Amino acid sequence: MSRSAPWSFYGRRSELQQMQRILERRRWFFLQISGRRRIGKTALIQEALRDAGIAKTLYVQIPDSDPAGVVAACNGYLETFGIDERVTSLGALAQLIGRLATQGYVVALDEFQYFHRKQLADFCSLLQAEVDRLAARAADIPGGLIVLGSLHSEMTALLEDRDAPLFNRTTDTLELGHLDIASILDILRVHADDDPARLLFLWNLFEGVPKFYRDAYEQGVLDAARKPLLRRLFFSSSSPLRNEADNWFLRELRGRYDMILQYLAKHPGCSNADIEAVMADLSGPGELRQVGGYLKILSERYRMIERRLPIFSPPRARSGRYYIRDNFLRAWLSALQRPVAAVAFRPVDALVEQADERLSEVEGHALEDLAGQLYEERSRRGIGDFPLSQRIRGYWDRADVEIDLVAVNEEEQRIRFGTCKRNPDRLPGTVDSLVRSAGRFLDAHGRFAGWRIDYVAIAPDIDPALRVELSARGVIPQSLGDLLVGL
Repeated sequence: MSRSAPWSFYGRRSELQQMQRILERRRWFFLQISGRRRIGKTALIQEALRDAGIAKTLYVQIPDSDPAGVVAACNGYLETFGIDERVTSLGALAQLIGRLATQGYVVALDEFQYFHRKQLADFCSLLQAEVDRLAARAADIPGGLIVLGSLHSEMTALLEDRDAPLFNRTTDTLELGHLDIASILDILRVHADDDPARLLFLWNLFEGVPKFYRDAYEQGVLDAARKPLLRRLFFSSSSPLRNEADNWFLRELRGRYDMILQYLAKHPGCSNADIEAVMADLSGPGELRQVGGYLKILSERYRMIERRLPIFSPPRARSGRYYIRDNFLRAWLSALQRPVAAVAFRPVDALVEQADERLSEVEGHALEDLAGQLYEERSRRGIGDFPLSQRIRGYWDRADVEIDLVAVNEEEQRIRFGTCKRNPDRLPGTVDSLVRSAGRFLDAHGRFAGWRIDYVAIAPDIDPALRVELSARGVIPQSLGDLLVGL
């Protein structure tokens, strides 16, 4: 790969503009930024501060430690940033933040959710006093405080619960999600290529986590073939992503949580009953009472899983299905974890081959999500042939109706039903089932009577002969390449 093009800052234009507006006020602010680890929270801050020309900064990554450990870490960062002051307690840290903000500093506290730990909880009360004092003189305070966190529920408990000391103290909030597909394409067009097969492979692995794409760039494999990329990023002793999942969150989860995640990774779209049956087989029927609690913690505290409902279902519908939210976690658990763990005992080439085969299977599910996201992004940008009026989703019911994609355009009274297959040769065999399932859907949802109905077949690549065959059967062929046009 050519290393002539340096790595840059990609995407996040709306978030960057929001941060720039905050910094341009030149008055006290208290900004909360949330998002999973590696999603680019720190990079966003750095870019915004650089664009605003703010040189007075202090960044502190809070360790998962006791007060002494936090104090020691803070003093290390003070030395690194050339600030002469030192702190001796959590109270002194809170007071230091106040003094620095008064002097025009922007202070960033990363992994702020650790202050939810019982042994560090006093800090929020101590910080409250400083924040209230600064807010009372907001117009005269040129600096501000940014708190960053990667555990959503704990950040919420610290800053949004009514009984929390810092409740209603933040002046601004920002939640970072994954980069959109257009931003990923920008990365690939500069540092590799935008071949649809490469996009699907990398999106299935990394989704929109910019740090992972940069890791591949730094290792010189962002434009490499599948197996060399996997080997370099996961299977070498110095591979940057070899321990990423454990370091990110899995070390915090053991026992039943791990069992549920493993099952969801290999069976995306399973029901609550499916999970209960597996847990009963593994642990006995007494475990059934706990399954709901495990799912709630994985969903609400860690945001690792989500329960999806079919399109137009009421919020309390029982037909929900569970999925792992993060592509990297799903790919790791379903395809990479065991081969990587066996590196010391088996030939690496065989393990890489095994991982690649398993990833290819997972890509079938990833294709449905990618196609749906591409439809949404195209609609937002006003390109393509189908403006959306609702977020795109699939549909299923207990009568074995299964539709990969349902898209609705209220204004033009059009509804589109789609089938997605990683192997394009399988598309013709799904057309009759798609039409039957769409008919049952329409019978159950009478409000679409008289609407224009489209059928679409989606695959990473569709050759001309297959396009002719699908079109002759009344189905619109769409490759990923077709859906990338204009992005």
